Amino acid sequence: MIQLAIFDLDGTLLNSIADLAASVNYALLRHGYPEHDLSLYPGFVGNGALQLIERALPETARTTEQILRLCEDFIDYYSRHNTELTCPYPGIPELLDGLHLRGIGLAVASNKYHEGTVKLVDHFFGRIPFKAVLGQREHIPIKPDPTIVYEILDRTGVEKSNTLYIGDSGVDMQTAVNSGTIAVGVTWGLRSRSELEDNGARFIIDRPEEIKEIIRGIGNRGQGAKKSTFNYSLEFIFNYFTHEKDSACFRYTS
Repeated sequence: MIQLAIFDLDGTLLNSIADLAASVNYALLRHGYPEHDLSLYPGFVGNGALQLIERALPETARTTEQILRLCEDFIDYYSRHNTELTCPYPGIPELLDGLHLRGIGLAVASNKYHEGTVKLVDHFFGRIPFKAVLGQREHIPIKPDPTIVYEILDRTGVEKSNTLYIGDSGVDMQTAVNSGTIAVGVTWGLRSRSELEDNGARFIIDRPEEIKEIIRGIGNRGQGAKKSTFNYSLEFIFNYFTHEKDSACFRYTS
């Protein structure tokens, strides 16, 4: 039975790419480098602020000193402007409310710097009592290292087998696989369906409300749930719990 849902932040709960792009472009221009079109930024994000800046810089400028200098300017600007163009994806507030009312614990595990993660979650989802909200912190390895997930599991006392890890990128799916949690890939974010498939997604969903169906289906496992409850419940969940480790991921197609 699912007791905990851990969410990635950017590209999963929040559409934040425009604020991220504007802030990196500010830092680039301030140091005399060309800015990038918004369309390029989905390929830059996902591995923390330092790699975001490194990818945005020209190859000849990617020194440690320069990356750190621009990262400082990026964080300074982003911290003051990170709610201007950012918003939750459609259906996310309703999903979080619904999961909380059902007694499902909620947590966030992000590669965004910790202070920014906490600020955004509080700003957009302040009424939701998250069990843990964690971002990138000094001396803690970034995802796909599972340390951040293990910390959440330790705080909540929930077993990994009873936990969904939900994200929009290959890094997120690798994090779920590495931590032993159930990998749920979402298609409304920044990366492709094929990236989710290639990195270990067990479920791929197109709408936030489908998470409730996954939880219901796993909860009904072995309890004689009727297939009419939702078209793919028994067959789908049976396949999930009996599939070979190297088999392709399964998809909800309601």
